[in-house]
Amino acid sequence: MGKTIAEKILSKKSGEDAYANDIVVADVDFRMGQDGTSPLAIRAFQAMKGKGVSAPESAALVIDHSSPSPLEGVSALHTMMRGFAREQGITLYDIGEGVCHQLLPEKGHVGPGSLVVGADSHTCTYGALNAFATGVGSTDLAAALISGKMWFKAPETIKFICRGTLPPGVYSKDLILFLINEVGADGATYMAAEYTGEAIRQLSVEARFTISNMAIEMGAKAGLMDADQKVMEWVRAHSDQRFEAVGSDIDASYYAVKEYDVSGLVPFVAKPHRVDNGAPVDEVAGTPIQQAVLGTCTNGRLEDLSIAARILEGRKVHPDVRLIVAPASRRIYLEAMDAGVLKTLVQAGAAVVTPGCGPCVGTHNGIPSDGENVISTANRNFKGRMANNKAFIYLASPATVAASAVKGEIADPREFL
Repeated sequence: MGKTIAEKILSKKSGEDAYANDIVVADVDFRMGQDGTSPLAIRAFQAMKGKGVSAPESAALVIDHSSPSPLEGVSALHTMMRGFAREQGITLYDIGEGVCHQLLPEKGHVGPGSLVVGADSHTCTYGALNAFATGVGSTDLAAALISGKMWFKAPETIKFICRGTLPPGVYSKDLILFLINEVGADGATYMAAEYTGEAIRQLSVEARFTISNMAIEMGAKAGLMDADQKVMEWVRAHSDQRFEAVGSDIDASYYAVKEYDVSGLVPFVAKPHRVDNGAPVDEVAGTPIQQAVLGTCTNGRLEDLSIAARILEGRKVHPDVRLIVAPASRRIYLEAMDAGVLKTLVQAGAAVVTPGCGPCVGTHNGIPSDGENVISTANRNFKGRMANNKAFIYLASPATVAASAVKGEIADPREFL
């Protein structure tokens, strides 16, 4: 019987003939923690009496959630991370470097066929590069840092076949919000999602990251894609490692196969307070907004900033709206400067913050006030997500966020294209 991408990667890394629901112990290619989870992992590492990080060159800590530090207590945690990284000889990406889920691919740490764990639920982002990447808890990360291994239950897989071509004004963010709305927030719990079809192949690698990033929002452990020519060229441009692409077999067994023709898809918005509470933009158009957020590990790449800049060029952010922009990495920040994208955004009225998670996690940047409506390119809109449980968060594409920032209300970006 054939195997899915997930089954193949876990089989290779464990040395077992693994199929869905089998439990294996596998060698992990890369391990990552961020500043919200690493301090707990370091304490667990010490409690386990870890003598050293195995293969320190294949581990990294990233300070991105509270970057720069907003509080004395957070500064102490950052100091702990810096000391641990120095002591163990592992890579540390400090403030201003960017979001962990941009940095690991950008710095060449992950690629096709990799098995990656990160103490952050959106580690599934790297599935766009054909890696089995999944989020783990801090204690599991500590064990993986010590041993270089982790146990996995091989997941069943849902295959999403996306046919057709996305229409003008509709982007990968609209597609993934639509798919999550279709299957529900728990529709793929503990499964892997495979995304394929001509609509996926037509997307840039940057746009594919957006889809894999939000696999967790349907409950999936991983959001996997094939390593086509675009992926291999992207990886070669960012890494000198040799990776081996993995594809699912024709006779692989899937939990479900779901097919969609996306040619008629429209801009999509997730309404408060659930990611699967989605609707076409027309249903929420006209809703007043007070804050707009462009960035995060979902949509903070150069392509995303450029899409927003094309709408904002020659226009101004509505006087009742605050537009906050958080580039996903220092490299993207510089590229956006060189391309004139940041100048366009700032001239329109945007406030640009340090590369990192920005307002998404509600630690210090852009916390909304009671009763305010926020439209964001982030991946979550849970009650209290941005540190105020009396605010309301809508999720949308960079184009929809930019159009809404101009109009002062949720707007269809196709009006501006």
